[in-house]
Amino acid sequence: MAERVLCVVGPTACGKTTLGILLAKRYGGEVVSADSMQIYRGLRIGTAAPTSEEMDGVPHHMVAVAEPWEQWSAARYAQTAIPVIDGILARGKLPILVGGTGLWLDAAVRGHGFAPGSAGGEVRRHLQERLAKDGSGPLLSELRQVDPESAERLHPSDEKRILRALEVYLETGKTISAHNAETAALPPRYDAVWIGLQFSNREDMKALIDRRVDAMVEQGLLDEVRALLDLGLPRSATCMQAIGYKEFLEVLEGTRTEAEAIAEVKLRSRQYAKRQLTWLRRNSAIHWIYWEKKRDFAKALRISTEILSAAGVF
Repeated sequence: MAERVLCVVGPTACGKTTLGILLAKRYGGEVVSADSMQIYRGLRIGTAAPTSEEMDGVPHHMVAVAEPWEQWSAARYAQTAIPVIDGILARGKLPILVGGTGLWLDAAVRGHGFAPGSAGGEVRRHLQERLAKDGSGPLLSELRQVDPESAERLHPSDEKRILRALEVYLETGKTISAHNAETAALPPRYDAVWIGLQFSNREDMKALIDRRVDAMVEQGLLDEVRALLDLGLPRSATCMQAIGYKEFLEVLEGTRTEAEAIAEVKLRSRQYAKRQLTWLRRNSAIHWIYWEKKRDFAKALRISTEILSAAGVF
């Protein structure tokens, strides 16, 4: 039987980190971050990565484990996180996956959905050169010839996934669609209990996101972006495209005022939260806890305890 893990999910600013820590303290668990930007060193403020004080003695994994110039995929995340999760289980502890990057969470829980292909290798470099020269149109046309299912699903602007689909085919001779079909029927690596957090009223969520952005600015988000630039990080680095970093980079470049950047970060953060919810709502296994005007963590802990008890975890 697959071993049990707990996943605490939800949109940005909903309180996943706090609830994950509370549950870890109650059940002797360890937190495994599933946030595609918290993995980078030097991105604490803009990603709301937990401080050592906020961790409150709870071991945290997959936070600040990557250099800011690296590029991580869901597959690389899962391949790195799975040994960590297995180690927690071997110690008799409860792994608590906390994050809002749904694709990464799904990859880790399923544990075997990785199409072969060496991202970053010679094939990828050749494809990237073609993309820079001719745009995504010819690449998408080529993909349509060998993998029409993927080509139909992908938007022409989704350059990252177009490159990945072609890379898999060119390196393996098998389409990424075929690989996904083969792995979809396999049982997941872990038996996950899913707890989700969201607001009953979307306006309350938006207001909280706006307050969080203001707090990030006060904590020194602009200085954090400046420090990344001082490392010699190129503008094209994946982490510099993250919400908050891209906009404040433009402030440092003089192409946007700080007030304009703050407004843009708030807008993009609200849009991102909506996309997160859209992804997560496809998962019918999530037990949702709804916030009212304020986040009531005592109530959420009580409900979570009931969910875990009913699932037979404790």
